[in-house]
Amino acid sequence: MVGEGAVAHALRRAVGTRGRMVLLVVTIGVGLAAAALTAGLPSGERTVATVGELVHGAVSVPLPFVGVLLANDLRRFPDAGVRATIAAAVSIAVVVGLAGDALSVAALAVAGSTAPDPWAHVGAIAVAGVLVQVLAQLVGTGLGLLIGRPAWACPATIVLPLGAYALLTPLAAVRDWLTPYAALRAVLVESPGGPGWARWVSAALLWGVALNVVGARRIRATGGGRW
Repeated sequence: MVGEGAVAHALRRAVGTRGRMVLLVVTIGVGLAAAALTAGLPSGERTVATVGELVHGAVSVPLPFVGVLLANDLRRFPDAGVRATIAAAVSIAVVVGLAGDALSVAALAVAGSTAPDPWAHVGAIAVAGVLVQVLAQLVGTGLGLLIGRPAWACPATIVLPLGAYALLTPLAAVRDWLTPYAALRAVLVESPGGPGWARWVSAALLWGVALNVVGARRIRATGGGRW
């Protein structure tokens, strides 16, 4: 079990400096900026799915930096728990995901749409938006555990997932099951509420679970953090 006090302590670390608070504000600000772009979409293309992809895709870029910084704290505070740190990071991702959902719904409501069914699968897409941010954050914690320097780990959260997507493009069937961006599109745009969930689970097992397990083993082997 993960102690509530340990999770609360990790959450406090997430806002423990001005820079970290600015990072969280910037993350939401990126979502606001993306939501504002909804007005520029052709009216017939404005749906909760396309707006959700725009907003959540944008937010998922800076959010993993939060996970990187929290994971890196385990090197400076050996008594901090790996599980509590990951739980805190996921909690932040859930809140950010819900904020992204709210921005998407508000942007579509304000901009209006002439699409045949702009609100199709809105419930499934709202859940998917949260899961997209959870996976993005787990990429951040995993790479933060594996890479000792945040200055390297933060850009790696962008370069490695998108690089894998690009490299696997000739093998679309493999790419669609093994990369976070393909998982995002699967649950938000291509098949919300349908078979896309299995693709999210596949990507999450690789980039979320496996990456963090390997990272946790590495950081514990070097004397940082405890379970």
